[in-house]
Amino acid sequence: MFDLIIRNATLADDRTGMDVACRDGRIVAVERAIEAEAGETIDADGCLLSPPFVDPHFHMDATLSLGTPRMNVSGTLLEGIALWGELKTIQTVEEIAERALKYCELAAAMGIGAIRSHVDVCDDTLKGVEALLHVRREVAPYIELQLVAFPQDGVLRDPTAKQNLIRALDMGVDIVGGIPHFERTMEQGAESVRLLCEIAAERGLMVDMHCDESDDPHSRHIETLAFETERLGLQGRVAGSHLTSMHSMDNYYVSKLIALMAEADIRVIPNPLINIMLQGRHDSYPKRRGQTRVRELRDAGLAVGFGSDCVKDPWYSLGRADMLDVAFMGLHVGQLSSRADMAWCFDAVTRNSAQIMGLEGYGIEPGCRADMVLLQASDRIEAIRLRAHRLAVIRAGRVISRSRPAEATMNLSGQEKTLRF
Repeated sequence: MFDLIIRNATLADDRTGMDVACRDGRIVAVERAIEAEAGETIDADGCLLSPPFVDPHFHMDATLSLGTPRMNVSGTLLEGIALWGELKTIQTVEEIAERALKYCELAAAMGIGAIRSHVDVCDDTLKGVEALLHVRREVAPYIELQLVAFPQDGVLRDPTAKQNLIRALDMGVDIVGGIPHFERTMEQGAESVRLLCEIAAERGLMVDMHCDESDDPHSRHIETLAFETERLGLQGRVAGSHLTSMHSMDNYYVSKLIALMAEADIRVIPNPLINIMLQGRHDSYPKRRGQTRVRELRDAGLAVGFGSDCVKDPWYSLGRADMLDVAFMGLHVGQLSSRADMAWCFDAVTRNSAQIMGLEGYGIEPGCRADMVLLQASDRIEAIRLRAHRLAVIRAGRVISRSRPAEATMNLSGQEKTLRF
């Protein structure tokens, strides 16, 4: 007797007609035609059953704050940072937590099972840290939330940022963050990378830095991050987020840089929706796309996962917690148009990002956690093409969200016909 069986599913590895049986919060069998009973049975009818979506880069302390205290008129990264500076002084712990909890409910309904959120520590009250530690406890049954201590104003540029970052880690924040390109000089940026990586190494923590988020081809802090990763033995525990300066760099230099990154086993987190929106603002035409060199980084063997970054906040006024929107944009901006490339873009918002976050028990195999999302699509490419409807979201073998199939009833020439999308 099982708690749940999903029958006749297509899996993300293209196996079809599979049954998945769950008991006590774990997957115990993945076979064809399992002959057993269950407390609940779902007929997938050939639809795609995937492990949960994973968002490896987000800002939950700012989410859903759009318009408070004002709008970002220019739409630029720098005005967004300035606006965030105004907001964080007036928002309360309760307001941050309320918005974040609302977002997590939306994210769970959209099939997201894990989020890595950066939380600003350049606020001596650490309101965001307090709020998101509370949120992490509240959402633990349905979302795995990792927190990054993020010195938004620069760990050296802001006089209390280092002290606050250490306080945040002592309070229970998981990961060391940074923003070297926002320091006052290139030298200070490099020094901040060294300092922050040493803090992570001393504490046995992972690192995730906003790195070279600009159009400046001379912003090369990712090179320093790769060097410090190897020097301190942090291979496999360090991520560089954004890396947008790479789209403007000289090809010869990039050929050297990517090899250094691969040697250090750096994880890479582009954020397609935000990168395409914020970068290239000083260009007339031709206008740069802004996304880092996804194909080249992937082909060099680096783990690459797409993040969503923002939803309705000072930097981005759109978004709906849909990682398939993120994959769709990443596919187009990166011109990842072959069938294999498009299927890989689905992996970039699922298993690749799970690898970057170090999630345990992730996948649809016996022994994995019984966390899944059933999508109204026949395979990974169709899921992206349609931004597929979430038919069911399952956590620990229990359905926590369910939707009717997306369909339309047409009446042409007096005959009704139902179309499913």
